Amino acid sequence: SLTDELRSKDISKHVRLNEQIRAPELRVIGDEGQQLGVVSRAEALQLAKDADLDLVEISPNAKPPVAKIVDWGKFNYQRTKQQQRSEERRVGK
Repeated sequence: SLTDELRSKDISKHVRLNEQIRAPELRVIGDEGQQLGVVSRAEALQLAKDADLDLVEISPNAKPPVAKIVDWGKFNYQRTKQQQRSEERRVGK
């Protein structure tokens, strides 16, 4: 399941996804990078559901928090790869 998959990934410990997001209002960015504005949590979740994608909180400390509608699998894969590249540069491989 998606929840089990999230628990197995380091990155997911730092990212709230879909119903894990608690903020009552979110600034939402669409899957193409377009600004969708500030909407309620319920509306943001519905937008993601309608697009058959996930709502990921990318800036939880912003006012209001920023969330992006993405394909979680692809998003997580890209971030994991980016972190691995950063780690390789630090280690000096």
